[in-house]
Amino acid sequence: MNSMDPLATIENASWLEDADGREEAVSALESGRVLYIPDLGFPVEEQETRFFDDDALRLSSKNVSYDPSTNEVRGLGSTGGTTDEDRAVLGRMMARYAQFCRDLCASLLGDYAKRLKIARTSFRPVEVEGRKPRTVGSDDTLLHVDSFSSRPVAGRRILRMFTNVSPVGKPRVWNVGEPFEDLARRFVPLMRSPLPGEQAVLRLLYVTKSYRTLYDHYMLRLHDDMKGDSEYQRTVRQKRVELAAGATWMCFTDQVSHAALSGQYLFEQTFYCDVADMARPEHSPLKVLESLIQRPLV
Repeated sequence: MNSMDPLATIENASWLEDADGREEAVSALESGRVLYIPDLGFPVEEQETRFFDDDALRLSSKNVSYDPSTNEVRGLGSTGGTTDEDRAVLGRMMARYAQFCRDLCASLLGDYAKRLKIARTSFRPVEVEGRKPRTVGSDDTLLHVDSFSSRPVAGRRILRMFTNVSPVGKPRVWNVGEPFEDLARRFVPLMRSPLPGEQAVLRLLYVTKSYRTLYDHYMLRLHDDMKGDSEYQRTVRQKRVELAAGATWMCFTDQVSHAALSGQYLFEQTFYCDVADMARPEHSPLKVLESLIQRPLV
């Protein structure tokens, strides 16, 4: 693997039974690289192909989401052409993708996969390029690291798996930015601390679903400050990568600075991982931020 390349490409399936290959995959992930498997796609079944038409779904948000713990499908409009049968087929399709991701993690990461907690699945049928975001903070074509404003993670890692299912062979195009340690050193000294009582008020008003820790505060500031700094977006070093149709990739999106520039029809699966369960916890954003701020953040 080329250490200068943000993609750690897996060209064959030797990792299925190779302990050294699994260790290398974990090391690449925790070091802030994107594991890229160019020839591993997700099979779409015949009854699901209708969702790959621009007019097939009426959405209430940019993505359709699925909760594997409840089988609930969200993101569909309450009126329009989407039927109860469509909702059921979508749910089964996304449940299959969630299982696909579980199986891939078990094969690719071995025992490490047992430490992952599965979260939401999403289907992203909307073209990224040309989409007008509501705010700068919601513009994913800008470099950012992931942080959830309403769902604090309290230091847990955000691991995401993606599969490009474009029926016309269109790549998903990303920019990948500088290492997390570099961007943290750049932005953290300029950040404000939370106001007294701010986190308790956010929870009381149900702005957040749980208490926003100091870690969540600083990660959300990092997400927003990166996107809001046009000079940074213009001048920081970044590499354009094309993620092919029929390919799968995964990375810690709380660590990998990334921007989605174009592409349509994508599956995504989120997992959480406790920092204590990492092979190298010192690589986590939590430990990097704590070393810079010089205090515990959770």
